[in-house]
Amino acid sequence: MRINKFMAKCGVCSRRDADELIKKGEVNINGRTAVIGDEAGEDDEVTVSGKTISLPDDPVVIAYYKPAGVVCTERDPHAGRIISDEIPSSVTDGKRVTYAGRLDKDSEGLIILTDDGDLIDAMMRGSHMHEKEYEVTVDRPLRESDIKNMRNGIRLEELDTVTRPCRVTRTGDSSFNIILTQGLNRQIRRMCESLGLKVVTLKRTRVMNINLKNMQVGASRKLTSEEKKTLYSECGLHI
Repeated sequence: MRINKFMAKCGVCSRRDADELIKKGEVNINGRTAVIGDEAGEDDEVTVSGKTISLPDDPVVIAYYKPAGVVCTERDPHAGRIISDEIPSSVTDGKRVTYAGRLDKDSEGLIILTDDGDLIDAMMRGSHMHEKEYEVTVDRPLRESDIKNMRNGIRLEELDTVTRPCRVTRTGDSSFNIILTQGLNRQIRRMCESLGLKVVTLKRTRVMNINLKNMQVGASRKLTSEEKKTLYSECGLHI
């Protein structure tokens, strides 16, 4: 397979980031500096920045209930609690895992982490229209026009785009459930702000076929074989 795909499958980074590492001369295949378009397989010795990488035997896929206050980053020393420190090695099998989709610091809820770069790429592609579900409370009673506007799509001037139509269900005077098929930066908060609403709490409860169910805040678990099989299938991948 192409070297950037090989690196993604090893959980090093996305294919795009792999190309950048290759351009910088950080990748070697059997002692030779790799170039874009090279291929590698399980019998080749591949190193990235001097570290040998190999294809995982069985991808690790984890559901994590991120608490508010934990930051989705792996390297920021000023972030306080970071996600890479929150997942026990007993859950990751000692492997390096990366999150497929962020939640901002003030939000809580479900995050999927894995060492399979192909799965991350597939989950993150907006064109695949993968569903993510959230429970939201705001600082004032909702008007019917608020619900209608969110359902139909809202123009976000700062991002110069209009949000996709989505499913919105009122769950209380100041609360609603929303299902998105895109992942713009701080999308729900921006949508609410454009309507004069301030988000008080925001929790992601579902990513595609994976639900929080009865998970406790801060808990993490491996997906069941059936959950993993369905997730890969919905992403157009095989496991």
